Amino acid sequence: MDVAARLCELTGVPVDRLASLGRQHAWTLYRGELADGRSVFVKAAPDDAEPSADRLDSDAELFVPGGVFAAEAAGLRWLAEADAAIVPPVIADDDRMLVLPWLAPESASPAAAAQFGRALAELHATSPATYGAPWPGFIATLPLDNSPSAGEWGSWYAERRLAPYLPAAAQYLGRDGIRLIERVMQRIGHLSGPPEPPSRIHGDLWSGNVHWSGQRALLIDPAGHGGHRETDLAMLALFGAPHLELILAAYRESAPLASGWRQRIPLHQLHPLLVHVVLFGGSYRGMLLAAAASALAG
Repeated sequence: MDVAARLCELTGVPVDRLASLGRQHAWTLYRGELADGRSVFVKAAPDDAEPSADRLDSDAELFVPGGVFAAEAAGLRWLAEADAAIVPPVIADDDRMLVLPWLAPESASPAAAAQFGRALAELHATSPATYGAPWPGFIATLPLDNSPSAGEWGSWYAERRLAPYLPAAAQYLGRDGIRLIERVMQRIGHLSGPPEPPSRIHGDLWSGNVHWSGQRALLIDPAGHGGHRETDLAMLALFGAPHLELILAAYRESAPLASGWRQRIPLHQLHPLLVHVVLFGGSYRGMLLAAAASALAG
């Protein structure tokens, strides 16, 4: 694919410069300079990416179908409906490319972290009608079942965020590991805490998907859907976020959390850790099983 030509076609503006920023998962990243003066961030699919496998099991190949960019663009626009200030606008997208504004990265300040906590609470306060989303989801290169449900969050989480990834993770988890995750799923109603309405969440909010620029935080690369607000907070804690306690304190001041929320963090971390096991193998097995044991103990 001629990336510059496709970028010009999508934006309707000639491309002055295009610089590669390397690869992420199975796509290539670029910084582009358009003839109208705009700087853009481009995510492009490789030429050999082919739609494949509509299932997720031990024999399924990882792939980058066009639906990945459609899901990301849909998630960004959906989050922006609630609070455009916390999400970058989508300039253009199609099945091979996603174009966003270039936002110069900077370090997170304490003030920006506190502001982010308040903004995230406001985002979560906008409640969709159901858990899930009205488009097929992806997390990294894996399908994400967004089938909507108006029932309890716990059963939806077990059925849509845990069970689909167990077959592909089985080779790394072993029989005992699978049984441990299944015990969590069986007790999900007891472990999931007080009932809450769906929240508009990012869905993959590890620290790398919080982009600090212009003295504020912006949400990028979402797996957006109606979910449990504690999921986003648990993701921030999973691999560490700058000024995390300031973020949480500002969030809780704006939107207090239900009792026991810290004990439920491992429960919410099970899904991303399962995804990591499927994508990267057994190196994440220990973290996943420790989180499952903690969830049961909590």
